[in-house]
Amino acid sequence: MKTTGIVLLLILVTWVIVGESCMKFRISDEAATEQFNKAGVSLSIRRLTVNHRTLHYVKTGNDSFPTIVFVHGSPGSWNAFEDYMRDPVLLQKYRMISVDRPGFGYSDFRDALNLQDQSMIINALFVKESNGRPVYLVGHSLGGPLIVQMAVDKPGYFDALVILAGSIDPKLEQPEKWRPLLMNNPLKFLVPGAMRPSNDELWYLKKDLKLLEPHLAEVNTRIYVVHGNKDILVPYANMDFAVKSFTGARSLDTLTLPGANHFIPWSHYKTVRSVLLKL
Repeated sequence: MKTTGIVLLLILVTWVIVGESCMKFRISDEAATEQFNKAGVSLSIRRLTVNHRTLHYVKTGNDSFPTIVFVHGSPGSWNAFEDYMRDPVLLQKYRMISVDRPGFGYSDFRDALNLQDQSMIINALFVKESNGRPVYLVGHSLGGPLIVQMAVDKPGYFDALVILAGSIDPKLEQPEKWRPLLMNNPLKFLVPGAMRPSNDELWYLKKDLKLLEPHLAEVNTRIYVVHGNKDILVPYANMDFAVKSFTGARSLDTLTLPGANHFIPWSHYKTVRSVLLKL
C-alpha cells in the first residue's frame, strides 16, 4: 500500500509538471519575434493596461491599412492565427492584430473573465490603435460570440464580423456539471495550464450567451458565418441560429464547409483567407 501511494503521488506530480509545461498554449515574445523575423515579417508586441488588467497583443502590417483583429477560441492565444499574421497576400491589404484574450497567453494568464468583461478590455485597444480605417473582427469558437459582444458594446464601429465555428446559441450550450468542481476548491490546481481558465469561461458561457441573445438584432454591420457541418464541439445548428438572429445586419453571408470539423482556421486556411480578402 505504501508503494502504491508513492506511485500515485509520483503520477500526480508528473501530471502537474508536464501539464503545466505543455498546456499553456502560448509562445514567448522572443520565440515569436524570431519566427516572424525568419519569415521576413516585422512583429510588433504590445501591452495595454485596462482597469488593472493586462491585454497582450501583437501587430503586423502597414499602420495605414484597414485592420483585421483576430480573437482566438478556448483555450488558445494570439498565435492561433500566426500563419494569417505573416501571410504575404493578407499583408498587402491589411494591418493585422491578434490578441491574447483575458486569462490566456500573456493577458493575466489563468484569470478568466466572462464575455462582457473581455469585450470591455479588448475594445479598449481601439483607442490606442485607431487609424481611421475600417476594422474587421475575426473570432473562432468562443472568439465568435466574443466579437459579437464587442460589436454590441461598440455599436457602429466595426465594418464586418467573421464568425468561424462560433458558439452563439445559448440553447445549444450544455455546460458540464463537473466544471464548478474544478473552479473553487483545491482540485483546480490539478487542471493544467490554459485548461483552467478555459474550464472557467466555458462554465460562464451559457449565461453569457443568454445575456447576449436579446442584443443580436442590434448588430448592424456585415457578418460572415463560416461553419463545418461535422463540428462535434460547436454544433452546426449555430448557423441556423445566426441566420434567424442577426436580423439587423447590413448583410449576412454564410458558408458551410462540408465534412469540416471545428478547426477550420487551420484545416481550411485558404477558404478562410478568401473570406478575409473579400472584406
